[in-house]
Amino acid sequence: MDKEERRKKYKSMSSQERQELILKKMKAKGIEVRRGVPNKKYYSEEVYELIHIANCFPDLREKDS
Repeated sequence: MDKEERRKKYKSMSSQERQELILKKMKAKGIEVRRGVPNKKYYSEEVYELIHIANCFPDLREKDS
């Protein structure tokens, strides 16, 4: 399945299905659901910049660590 097909499949899912898929993938990678860092304010611009930077380095996201 190529990137465009994955996008179409994801967009066709309900919100509940998307949430379940994300939680399943997080559990498979050993990531726990949390509320973030205590006493840290998250500003959307900062978050989007970090996401953009992470997208520039996909090999960093793929490592099992």
